[in-house]
Amino acid sequence: MAEAFIYDAVRTPRGRGKSDGSLHEVQPIQLLTSVLKEIQQRNQLDTSYVDDVIMGCVTPVGEQGADIARTAVIEAGYAESVAGVQLNRFCSSGLEAINQAAAYVMSGQVDMIVAGGVESMSRVPMGTDGGALFMNPQIVARHNIVPQGISADLIATKYGYSRTDLDRFAAESYRRATDAQKENRFAKSLVPYKDELGITLLDRDEGVRPGTTVESLGNLKPAFEMMGSMGLDALALMKYAEVDKINHVHHAGNSSQIVDGAAGLLIGSKEIGEKLGLKPRAKIKAFAIIGSEPTIMLTGPVPATQKVLKKAGMSISDIDLFEVNEAFAAIPLFFMEQLGVDHDKVNVNGGAIALGHPLGATGAIISATLIDELERSGKQFGLSTLCIGGGMGIATIFEMV
Repeated sequence: MAEAFIYDAVRTPRGRGKSDGSLHEVQPIQLLTSVLKEIQQRNQLDTSYVDDVIMGCVTPVGEQGADIARTAVIEAGYAESVAGVQLNRFCSSGLEAINQAAAYVMSGQVDMIVAGGVESMSRVPMGTDGGALFMNPQIVARHNIVPQGISADLIATKYGYSRTDLDRFAAESYRRATDAQKENRFAKSLVPYKDELGITLLDRDEGVRPGTTVESLGNLKPAFEMMGSMGLDALALMKYAEVDKINHVHHAGNSSQIVDGAAGLLIGSKEIGEKLGLKPRAKIKAFAIIGSEPTIMLTGPVPATQKVLKKAGMSISDIDLFEVNEAFAAIPLFFMEQLGVDHDKVNVNGGAIALGHPLGATGAIISATLIDELERSGKQFGLSTLCIGGGMGIATIFEMV
């Protein structure tokens, strides 16, 4: 089987996903086009050698609809022969795009692909696309489907994570992200977004709040308590009868931020890299996807990691650094406890609590961050993983070369 190499990783800053966010006036196609252009320019890439562009997008409607990947290919001025496709595996879409690209390259059917994702959450709000999984009353009732915030609070309750535990983790995420920004640790993959006049609209992740503490987070009200009281807690507890009541401990400060952003990784075979004079930065060693129980929904990173480690013939101790998406603080806490991973190896530059979670792009962004940090620190193996709506998990192992 051929190997799939990472030749470059590019992302936009993450802009606050509200009407006053710095990227709100930027259409998602512009975010994605900027990534493709940057990949071409800084690699002096003859795009006729790119077979396809695969982009995750969780809400592919309106401005993000009509196959935004192919639209971006055309708008970025890539060769006409380059195809494009968008995919949706909820929050893992950006990493799923990378894994699919790797599979194409490993199979020998494709030489080079750009893979990543995009989400403009300020312009195309989460849930705009509807869908039977969350909107069909019969399916919701039959399978005890609840919103992710209820699921996160259920995990915290079932596994004994207190509000203080979550806030302590969140405050550390902010501290690490603040330090990473000060030390320019994101500089290799992060490209400032400029408008058509060349004016920089945003040059750093906008959500980082220096000085965030456990005490300041303690002033925030639980985000999902009212929702739970409207019958959704009871729906979840029908399946988890061992839990007396759900403690609502997640809030805006210990959950992922809504943001806008895009990312792309240039992935190809060894032969195409040599032909084009590109130096590989990393290779994809193994990847895995699993389904998990859909009510509690967000526990998937644990079995996905166990599966990918088995595929790679590795143990958890072989992994030097982890990126575990901070959809909610309980998720990385659960991951670390279940797999015996030290926090010193997990999200060392902060995570989505402090930096944001642009749904379709996050898997690609955290993978770019992981590769940058492995390179910076001289470490060898990294693992990216995300929980996924509907009860799934995904994990990918990267190896430096």
